[in-house]
Amino acid sequence: MIDTSGLVKNISRLAKGKGKLRLMEVCGTHTVAIFRAGIRQILPANVELVSGPGCPVCVTCDDYIDKAIAYAKKKFIVATFGDMLKVPGSCSSLAEASAQGADVRIVYSPLDCLKLAEENPDKRVIFLAVGFETTAPTQAATVLAAKARGLKNLFMLSAQKLVPPALRFLLGDAATKVDGFLLPGHVAVVTGANAFNFLATEFNMPSAIGGFEAEEILIALKSILEQIDGGKVEVVNDYRAVVKAEGNVAAQKILSQVYGVTDAEWRGMGTIPASGLKMRDEFAAFDIERVEPVSIECVEKKTACRCGEVLRGLVEPTDCSLFGKACQPLHAVGACMVSVEGVCAAWFKYGGKNFRW
Repeated sequence: MIDTSGLVKNISRLAKGKGKLRLMEVCGTHTVAIFRAGIRQILPANVELVSGPGCPVCVTCDDYIDKAIAYAKKKFIVATFGDMLKVPGSCSSLAEASAQGADVRIVYSPLDCLKLAEENPDKRVIFLAVGFETTAPTQAATVLAAKARGLKNLFMLSAQKLVPPALRFLLGDAATKVDGFLLPGHVAVVTGANAFNFLATEFNMPSAIGGFEAEEILIALKSILEQIDGGKVEVVNDYRAVVKAEGNVAAQKILSQVYGVTDAEWRGMGTIPASGLKMRDEFAAFDIERVEPVSIECVEKKTACRCGEVLRGLVEPTDCSLFGKACQPLHAVGACMVSVEGVCAAWFKYGGKNFRW
């Protein structure tokens, strides 16, 4: 058994005399795990954990939701993970569209859509392909399976994002004030640890890949602080049981067979070059935007929501005037309050700094 008290003591020793240190956990699952374990409360006062753009639902822009609603209104069956239902678009949400008669169905895997398409041969089924490198290979595998089965009524509305380019964007932004990255273990399982080496070689940014148990998170934080203390910067793989240097080569092969890299729009960060995925030409028949494009009537909404700034680590959820008031999980204004991995949802559930129910 790992001595967590010893880890905390080592972290405190390494942080002593360093001034304020801001360490960003990139992954939304890390954010929730950190809150659940009370890690923020046991760290030294000068070590601050700030959340990054690691929630795929949160970084998905309004116009994607608008497109999904438009397809739902055209009598498609729209299949999605449950946390997408209440994400607000410009004018509405999928939950509201469903209440008005749209056929919106919750699935637990994109592979569930194969059966859905087979059971409804007279209807067209669209899966909302949102996610990072973790889930994108399964979405690609679904396309390959649909092609092998000869399914003509299954499509993807793709908005997958790639994490390394987002980190490159953040470090190229003068507003970003981060002293180290706690890197996402789930993403690194697919990409491999080497995909993040640029953080050390190009930006001299201390980083560590961590697991999701409290002990694993503390070990990764200690690795980051050891780099800050010792001056030798690298990407430390503290999740070696599942993360390899080269990653999951089989998953990478499936993904690259179906998808190519493209520029992508991120909530709060704009268009980031080479940070998204697009379906290759040979699979265009499964890309709903190429088969049947839709026009979006809604215009960009104006709210006081600061989700975009939260995702960049520029402000905390409690800095938003809507947090815990007009914006709560049951009636969210911003995507960061909707997803179970959302930063605002975690702060609301577990009681973030200065927040009282």
